[in-house]
Amino acid sequence: MTDLKFCEPDDVPAIFSAYDKKIEQLDVGKSGKVGLLRLKLEENSDKNKTIITDQYSQVPLYTQKALYYDEKLPNMAHLFIMSPSGGILQGDRYRMDISLANNAVSHITTQGATRIYKMNSNYATQLININVGKNCYLEFIPDQIIPFRNSRYYQKVSLNVDPSATLIYSEIIVPGRVAMGELFSYDLCYLKTIAQNTEKKIKFIDNCMLKPKNQNMNTLGMFGNHTVLASVYILTKNEHIQILNKKINSVIKNNDEVSGGSTILPNNSGLLVRLMCNSSEIIKTEIYDIVRIVRKEILDAEFTDIRKT
Repeated sequence: MTDLKFCEPDDVPAIFSAYDKKIEQLDVGKSGKVGLLRLKLEENSDKNKTIITDQYSQVPLYTQKALYYDEKLPNMAHLFIMSPSGGILQGDRYRMDISLANNAVSHITTQGATRIYKMNSNYATQLININVGKNCYLEFIPDQIIPFRNSRYYQKVSLNVDPSATLIYSEIIVPGRVAMGELFSYDLCYLKTIAQNTEKKIKFIDNCMLKPKNQNMNTLGMFGNHTVLASVYILTKNEHIQILNKKINSVIKNNDEVSGGSTILPNNSGLLVRLMCNSSEIIKTEIYDIVRIVRKEILDAEFTDIRKT
């Protein structure tokens, strides 16, 4: 079984220590509590498509074989990350290592939303490491994070992208199970994103810490009159950044149901798009509109809707 420390972030914020208690059911590190997924994708010139060249999974994380259903990009590998548990439980420690090399082109998403279940002890973490090599292209667009009542979750995402490559990474957080009467009823959701260059020099760090039981989530500077928050990180060649920024802001401006905008990251290292609205479906549509813009600019290809059942 994979070592627990390998799947835990090495910088879990001190605020989580208050919840670091032994679990009465399956304790931290037990079988089924540590999920690991390792994927490497490369372009196969003989098959003229991107294929998986290395894959390892430890339940509750796994993925099925790559699919090739996009007529506009027949070489693009589509992968769906899945979990038989249906969500993340107290004491779970997940890690995903995803790398692209040799001109690989891929779209990765999740089978459904990431549900953070109710917790009466401990917390959950997820560590995501993404490496996009020279001349590669990756769209990593997971479905929304849904933190249930009394849940605590720390997610750390590390992005390492070659200057010649392109990565679109997004995340959406909703206020909870609204239909069940849960509106900002979780304890803590901490999302941290770090980008580095090929020399491991930090390009930017973006922190989002939400503590709804200690914060007024509806104030100016927080959510205001919105309930759904999304972030889209676009790391690409410098020559594309200005034009992408202009096109993305134009699209957002024309959507009255979404508030937000695109901004250029420090050192011209990419774009950060922040979006807010009151519907996860509307915000997902807006994210795919952004993906459509980037794919056309970088690959000169049209975007085909993602197939999910």
